[in-house]
Amino acid sequence: MKRIDVTHWIEQAAGIGPAMQARILYTALVLCAVWLVRRVLVRAVERHVDDLQARYRWRKSTSYAAAVVVIVAMVRIWFEGFTSLSTVVGLASAGIAIAMRDPLVNLAGWLFILWRQPFAVGDRVEIRGPAGAVAGDVIDQRVFSFTLNEIGNWVRADQSTGRIIHVPNGRVFTETVANYTRGFKYIWDEVGVLVTFESDWRKAKERLTEIVERHAAHLSQEAETRLREASRRYLIFYSKLTPIVYTSVEDSGVMLTMRYLTEPHRRRARRQAIWEDVLDTFAAHDDIDFAYPTTRFYDNRREGKPGTIPKPAGAPTPPVSAPPDPSDGYGPPSG
Repeated sequence: MKRIDVTHWIEQAAGIGPAMQARILYTALVLCAVWLVRRVLVRAVERHVDDLQARYRWRKSTSYAAAVVVIVAMVRIWFEGFTSLSTVVGLASAGIAIAMRDPLVNLAGWLFILWRQPFAVGDRVEIRGPAGAVAGDVIDQRVFSFTLNEIGNWVRADQSTGRIIHVPNGRVFTETVANYTRGFKYIWDEVGVLVTFESDWRKAKERLTEIVERHAAHLSQEAETRLREASRRYLIFYSKLTPIVYTSVEDSGVMLTMRYLTEPHRRRARRQAIWEDVLDTFAAHDDIDFAYPTTRFYDNRREGKPGTIPKPAGAPTPPVSAPPDPSDGYGPPSG
């Protein structure tokens, strides 16, 4: 039987030389091998790992590793050496830099995110720049962009709007990136309660202190541990991590502000629980009432303190301790 030379037959039929045939064959073998190895690794992880975030990281890591292996293999197969590759890259770099500026910046941003890790999948971040602020939970990272599950916007709280936002990686170089969860894990939140000047504000402050400690004091111990861990990387220092209530005065009453630590993803739920306790507590006390903007007409001659009531010219000044005389027309009307 006559032996068929497959290489010679392909060269005759398709005009592809032996060297080119070998490169095509090696390319196919590399692609198949890399695809098969990645497939086996991903399947093994899915069978033995239940954590969805860990699965996601494995899929991404194996995808990036496979891409690097394929690129290196293609360079070795299709170029005689790295010298030839550097020549080609040198000739094309100027045109590529002009025509693909944004993709290259996004690629550099992706490398920066992998290296410095300003955020990772699962973190809650806010990107603020001249075009406005975008906030959400990072649900995906790719070579040219990362994806957020948007929060806020028309929803008046830190909860999802249902929209998915794709943000170019290059924005990490030009805009401010605020991370809610990386490092310290907790954020400070404040709830202000305004009571009237006539209320027993000291009693109200005691009740609010009990409420905020009931809902947030248990986080202080864990927060202290997290703070020690974060201080190894960042210059973070807090002298007080326990809840506290501050006092200030507003136009309409006494402002009592509860300050406490909370998890970023639970801020709305914790606020709701605190407000419900505040409403129930104030409803049970007749000497504590909420304040709100009102219009009040004040008559100093009838309501003012004796020492602040103006006297007509030439009238004798009564002793400070003596009440105003109703007969002079400036005191309260007699019964």
